[in-house]
Amino acid sequence: MKKLAISFSLAAASLLSAGGAMMIPTAAEAQPIVTIQTAPPPPRYERVPPPRRGYVWAPGHYEWRGGRHVWVRGMYVRARPGYAYRPPEWRERDGRWEYSRGRWDRDGDGVPNRYDRRPNNPNRN
Repeated sequence: MKKLAISFSLAAASLLSAGGAMMIPTAAEAQPIVTIQTAPPPPRYERVPPPRRGYVWAPGHYEWRGGRHVWVRGMYVRARPGYAYRPPEWRERDGRWEYSRGRWDRDGDGVPNRYDRRPNNPNRN
């Protein structure tokens, strides 16, 4: 009986420690900002397929993977009513290039809602 109690407590302790190691990243952690010194190549030409009802076209773009630019093909993503899709983009800032992932914007002003003081202002241009 004593062996069983020790085995059970060891198993419980290992499960608890494994649970702490397998943390699920939050949305902020899942979208890190990539900053590099190498400019991305010019975008590739992509033939956009015919429109699909209930979907928005997300154009192809370059991502930084494994120390180089990798082309990611465009695709349709399910539309979110009341939101505008902002495609991924590279911006130059102080001689460095920053990548921002594609995102959904509620009021269409181009400012991500988490940084927007008035994210649902319908009168904003």
